[in-house]
Amino acid sequence: MIDTFHSLQAKLEATPHLLRLGRLFSEIILIQVGDEEIYLTFEKGHLAQVTAGPSRKTPWRFALRTDAEALEQFWHPLPAPGFHDIFGLLKIGRGSIDGDILCLVKNLRFFKEFMALPRAKREDAV
Repeated sequence: MIDTFHSLQAKLEATPHLLRLGRLFSEIILIQVGDEEIYLTFEKGHLAQVTAGPSRKTPWRFALRTDAEALEQFWHPLPAPGFHDIFGLLKIGRGSIDGDILCLVKNLRFFKEFMALPRAKREDAV
């Protein structure tokens, strides 16, 4: 799973409108997929670092927690209802969000589009 997030660094750099949306976003985000923790460090909209967890010393701003199957469904080019959005995952009981919700909401479009980047990769492969 961490390899997917490493590949998102290049994908994000190749998406200028997303870099513009995230230009004020400099935070550490926790993505937990099952028991695997991944810390994403953003600096002014750029994904500066992807770190494997777990770590009790890494201060994250908010966390998205889900399972691997739900994330795979989320990354399909045309996801099923409930898997189309991070809040859809919450609604169907396949995810949770913890931490500073205000930070997430302030940067919602950036974060949602960042999380959906693997969809475009799969569309190119099909």
